[in-house]
Parts: sequence; C-alpha cells; structure tokens
Amino acid sequence: MERTLVIVKPDGVQRGLVGEIISRLERRGLRLVGMKLMQISKELASRHYGVHKERPFYDSLVEYITSSPTVVMVWEANDAIDVVRTTMGVTNPSQATPGTIRGDFGLEIGRNLIHGSDGPDTAAFEIDLFFDDDELVQWERDTDRWIFE
Repeated sequence: MERTLVIVKPDGVQRGLVGEIISRLERRGLRLVGMKLMQISKELASRHYGVHKERPFYDSLVEYITSSPTVVMVWEANDAIDVVRTTMGVTNPSQATPGTIRGDFGLEIGRNLIHGSDGPDTAAFEIDLFFDDDELVQWERDTDRWIFE
C-alpha cells in the first residue's frame, strides 16, 4: 500500500468542504489512516514549502496556509498518490476537469482547496512532517476485498 498526505487548505475548511473532500476520497476507495485539525505554524509551513523558498510566491504560500485551520490527513491505497492527484484535479482550478475537487469547487490557483503529495519521496517527507508514527493507524476494512485485488 502506498501512502500520501492530503491537506484540506484554509479555504476548504472555511467554506465547509472538509466532509465533501473526505467523502470523495473515501468513495474512490482510499483508506484513511490519520487525520487531524490543526493550525499550521509558520515554522512547519516553511519546512513544508521549503522547496519553493526561492520562488516569488513563497511568502504568500506560508501566509495563506497559516491563516486558518487545516485538516491534515494520510490516505493509503494502491497508487494512492496518483489516485488522490486525479481526484483533486490540476493545480489551477480554472483548468481542472469538472468532477474533480478543484474543478467542482475552485476558481483561482491561490485558493485551490487541497494539497496532495506529488510523489513517493515527497509523501514520505510530508507525512513525517505532520504525523508521528503512533498517530497513524494500521487497519483493514471489511470492504477492502471489494476494492483491492
């Protein structure tokens, strides 16, 4: 099973879309293994977005992600990263396909509702940033045999 980090960003929390986003990921068949509501600190945001430190939009990213509570989650499935990214839609909501989270609920790139890890190394790094090992639950659903081969 592959794991990925998902963050419902401040705009998603403020707009009351947490339940809708979780529901879409569950309906895809992903299994939730960790979740918390949190106010991301500037220090944590700077580590999370460190790869963008030299980019002109870095400061606005940090300011935005720390502006309001977020819901941070870890999901797992076969190919979890690709499944989440497909379900989210492309980064710019105005170009996202209808039926995706961003395509259905977003308009602007700076308010794109959700973050998902973009690869296995990033997922491992991000999960370790936001969760201790004892905060992640190992479990199997009775329906897993109908979802996973």
